[in-house]
Amino acid sequence: MFAALQGILGWIPIGLPAFLFVVTVVVFFHELGHFAVARLFGVRIETFSIGFGPAIAHWLDRKGTQWKISWVPLGGYVKFFGDMSAASTPDREKIEAMSATERAEAFPFKPLYQRALIVLAGPVANFILAILIFFASYALIGEPIAGTGVGDVTRGGPAASAGIQKGDVIKVVNGQATDSFGKLRQAIEKAGNKPMAMTVDRHGRPFTTTAKPAVIATKDIFGTPMKIRGIGIAPADEAWNVIFVKVSPLQAARDAGYQTFGVAELSLTYVWRIVSGRADTSQLTGPVGMAEASRKAASSGFVYLIGLAALISVSIGLINLFPIPILDGGHLLYYACEAVLGRPLGERAQDVGFRLGLAVVLGLFFLATWNDLVRPNLF
Repeated sequence: MFAALQGILGWIPIGLPAFLFVVTVVVFFHELGHFAVARLFGVRIETFSIGFGPAIAHWLDRKGTQWKISWVPLGGYVKFFGDMSAASTPDREKIEAMSATERAEAFPFKPLYQRALIVLAGPVANFILAILIFFASYALIGEPIAGTGVGDVTRGGPAASAGIQKGDVIKVVNGQATDSFGKLRQAIEKAGNKPMAMTVDRHGRPFTTTAKPAVIATKDIFGTPMKIRGIGIAPADEAWNVIFVKVSPLQAARDAGYQTFGVAELSLTYVWRIVSGRADTSQLTGPVGMAEASRKAASSGFVYLIGLAALISVSIGLINLFPIPILDGGHLLYYACEAVLGRPLGERAQDVGFRLGLAVVLGLFFLATWNDLVRPNLF
C-alpha cells in the first residue's frame, strides 16, 4: 500500500495543477452559462463561485454580484436572488417578505420558461465549450489519429507469437506503407485468414515478421467481453503515437460537432449498459482518476490537456442533464412537473427529492473514488 500511495503522491506536482486547471475551466464555463442567461432575464445574482467552502479570494462587481474562488475546487455555483443555497432551493421565508420590486429580480418569480432556460444554459455552455476547443484544435493543429505504435499485446495472440512487443511501430504490411492504426485495421480485414508480412521498427532497428489474423477474445471500451478478428494488439496511448492530420476550417467545425456528439453518445451508451446490466461500474472515474488523466495530458503537452478539458466538459454537461434532483436535470424535471400540474411541486416533495438526489450523487462520487483507489491497488 505504501508503494501505491507513493505512486499517487508522485504526480501531485504536475497532476494537481493540471487537474485544477481543467476543473476550473469546465466549471467556470458551466456557471457562466447560468450567469449569462440569468442576467439576460433580469435575475439578480448574489454569488458566482468557483469551488465550495470559504473563499480564497472574492470581489464585487458593479451590479453587486460577489465573485469567489473557494477552497474546495470540486465544482462551483451561481446563487440567484431568492435562493436559499447553492443548490438553488427557494428561500421561502425571504420570498414571502419580498416587495414587488424585489420579486421582479428574484429567480423563483421568473416565468417557467425563463427558469428552465437559465438552468439549461449551464450544460449547453459545456457543450459549446467542447465544440470550440475541438474546433480550435482541429483547425490550428489538425485532427488526431492513432499511429501504428503498439500498446498492449494479447498474450498468446498472433502478434505476440510473431515477436511483436509493446513500444514497437508497425511500418509496412504486405508491402504497403502503414502509418495509422486505421490503415492497419484495414490491412487485417483485407488479409482475412492469410498471414501478413510486416516490417516492424523497434527502437530504430527494423525487422520483418509474419502474423496470421485470428479471432481474439477482448473487451470493448465499456469492459464488455467480445471477440474480434485481429492480431492481438492495441494502439499505444502515448503522445508519440498520435498523428495530426490537417483539415479545412469547415471540416474542423463539422468534425468538432461530431466529436462532441460522439462523446455524449458514448457516455449515454455506457450509462444504459450499466442500467441494463451489460456493463459494470468499474470504469467510473472520480477526482483521483481525473487528476491522473490530467497529469498524463499535461505531461504530453498543452493541446492534450485542453483536449481533456473538452472531453470532461461534455461529460459534465451530460451528467448535469440527468433527472436527479440537485443537478440541473433535476430542476428541469421539477419544472416539467410544474408545467403539467400548473403549479410548483409541494415544499415537502421538493425537499425529499433534493435529499434523495444528494444521496445518489454522493453515492456515485464515493463509488467513482473507490474505483480510482482500487486501480493502483491502494487497497
